[in-house]
Amino acid sequence: MAGPLPLGDPAPIDGRLPADLPIDPATPFSAYLHIPFCRVRCGYCDFNTYTSGELRGARQEDYASTLLAEIDLARDVLGAAGALRPMDTVFFGGGTPTLLPAGDLARMLGAAVSAFGLAEGAEVTVEANPDTVTPDVARTLADAGVTRLSIGMQSAVPHVLAALDRTHDPENVRTAVAAAKAAGLAVSVDLIYGAPGETLADWEASLDAALALESEHISAYALIIEDGTKLARQIRRGEVPAPDDDLQADMYELADARLGAAGFEWYEVSNWARSDAQRSRHNLAYWRGSDWWGFGPGAHSHVAGLRWWNVKHPAAYAQRLAASGSPAAGTERPDESSRMLERVLLQSRLAEGIAVADLPASNRTRVAGLIADGLVDPAAAVRGRVRLTLRGRLLADAVVRELTD
Repeated sequence: MAGPLPLGDPAPIDGRLPADLPIDPATPFSAYLHIPFCRVRCGYCDFNTYTSGELRGARQEDYASTLLAEIDLARDVLGAAGALRPMDTVFFGGGTPTLLPAGDLARMLGAAVSAFGLAEGAEVTVEANPDTVTPDVARTLADAGVTRLSIGMQSAVPHVLAALDRTHDPENVRTAVAAAKAAGLAVSVDLIYGAPGETLADWEASLDAALALESEHISAYALIIEDGTKLARQIRRGEVPAPDDDLQADMYELADARLGAAGFEWYEVSNWARSDAQRSRHNLAYWRGSDWWGFGPGAHSHVAGLRWWNVKHPAAYAQRLAASGSPAAGTERPDESSRMLERVLLQSRLAEGIAVADLPASNRTRVAGLIADGLVDPAAAVRGRVRLTLRGRLLADAVVRELTD
């Protein structure tokens, strides 16, 4: 399970938004639906997820009905604030959304569309474990309005999957992708690099396998050791080695080269797509600071600079909604300095970069030093934007510190 929720102000019991919230009806609106169930807990994961033995007071089969109550609440809250907008993107994440029957996911999507509407050409994504995707599941999701499946491949190498506690059959990635394509769904595959015992050759094999799937989108994330996870404890006890920063850098450079040669372009530090149209519009909504409502236990929401987050456990979440209250546990309204830091942190990771004019005024002169260090593209800087080079992507956190400290 994830760590503690953020500190913040108490959330209103009825979930209402502040009367002075500067809501812009032209700002895109998205929905995130959190499905907090997993068959097993992966050793590296600190997401707010639960295996069947951890639910205590909540039932997986009741979850769709419970989440529908939050959709009703959101419709009423946003409607009262004059902020009802059709959804530009919808994302079912987790956890493993496809552990629920496809009909339950369709039911939740239908309720959200009924409450808010769906913009023309909207992107609707469902995350999936390869072992849970069958032709029937893919067809049911496509018929419900899902447009995209994001498949958790992670690796094509059995010993790497074992190190990550991933239990799926690598062969099922291929069959899941085939089922999704046959149903007319776009496909993204997710990879993780830097697992204990993974070599550069292992990573190359996984990249080759991912490319052979001919998906439209590939995400490749460096393994990060989160406090409180099984993997963190194993490393602390000396049972497995910690990720090697230099090896992970080599793996990233290999991924960028192989994906680029195959026709993919990077558009965010960890994400590549075959074309602009195949980028994850939902994730871009986060990185660009759009509005979204996060449904489900532990989910976070953002509207016009106001943030709030739900109680973590599915049982507490269900109890709040059963009592006709909001499941929100806390809320905050970051000041301009905090918003500036977040804007630089997120937008600098995008291929489009961040406008120099959007940086803190006192830090704009530092761009020249970043160019000299090979971290920022000089041609983009001449056009008024800070865009990371390949070296800059490897040192993105250092660039952000330089631009915000």
